[in-house]
Amino acid sequence: MRRPRPGAGPRGTTERALTSVEAGADFGEGRRLAGAGGTDGGAGAVSATGAGESARDRSVSRLWHITLSVSGREAPLNEVRRALEQLAHDHPFLLTSRYAADHAEIRYWEEARDLHDAAAVALRLWGEHRHTAKLPPWEIVGLEVIDRETYHQRVAEGYGPPPASPVGVHPY
Repeated sequence: MRRPRPGAGPRGTTERALTSVEAGADFGEGRRLAGAGGTDGGAGAVSATGAGESARDRSVSRLWHITLSVSGREAPLNEVRRALEQLAHDHPFLLTSRYAADHAEIRYWEEARDLHDAAAVALRLWGEHRHTAKLPPWEIVGLEVIDRETYHQRVAEGYGPPPASPVGVHPY
């Protein structure tokens, strides 16, 4: 899959979707829960799009801002940093990572046709690259997936995360 540069992508989308997944719990408040485990990109997940969508709308890729939170047993900080740097090197679409000895947060843009697909890919990221990047054996404890328009609206209103700056791997 081609990885877009941040800020690039389709314009004029009107749908705003938000999902939170944290240790398998649904937080309510109208948020949608991605499928348990999210490994197959299919069964068990709630689509982010409305019932009135057309086949053409489903096939269009969009940009989704991903925030993936992981945690587990403490690991040496230098090993955590090296592993996150390796992950960023292997996958340059990663914008920024913050880390401590027992948790980390990864933020990046994902191109996918809908929220469901973006969440499924994000939920696989840590496990699929655990061995190649020598990531700590931590579990995913949080996932936020928002569309590009919602991300920019949050930033403009001052309550969203600031743009990923500086890009790279940084301690908390």
